[in-house]
Amino acid sequence: MAKKFWGKIKFEGAYAYLNFTRKGRVQSLMHRLKYKGEKDVGVLLGELMATEIMESPNYTGFDVIVPVPLHRKKFIKRGYNQSEYIANGLSNVLNIPVDAYLVKRTTHSSTQTKKKRFARWENVEKIFQLGNTDGYEGKHVLLVDDITTTGSTMSACGEQLLKISNSKVSVASLAFAN
Repeated sequence: MAKKFWGKIKFEGAYAYLNFTRKGRVQSLMHRLKYKGEKDVGVLLGELMATEIMESPNYTGFDVIVPVPLHRKKFIKRGYNQSEYIANGLSNVLNIPVDAYLVKRTTHSSTQTKKKRFARWENVEKIFQLGNTDGYEGKHVLLVDDITTTGSTMSACGEQLLKISNSKVSVASLAFAN
């Protein structure tokens, strides 16, 4: 997964737990989490992913976990942010707080699922902004999303987090699509 970000943005580490393939079991799990309201799937898989991250030779620890935010309209429609449930699962095992408000999605953008690579990057340009960053200077942030395909969402969100003085950002995705 780290190769998706080479030459685009400097992340300390990149972690992915599951390999996403169309019509596979992971797609079914992601669909249950994202569209069927099965939030416990996100928490459980986040806990399992945390165990794997801790065993990684690159693991150095994090100060806070930040889920990729949904726009208010999408949050109201869905009723929850699936990435926040994954983050909560990670938090349960890593014993690190979750801050779902450090980054905000300011622009409602269309879904990424049917877009080609370049359109995905255009779709997320300038749609995130930082919330209150007091106390986050010099911290290592773990940015969490449900699925990474091109890396465009994580990069756009990570760019904002890297504006915090002396911050470091790592990314974790429940699933990775090649």
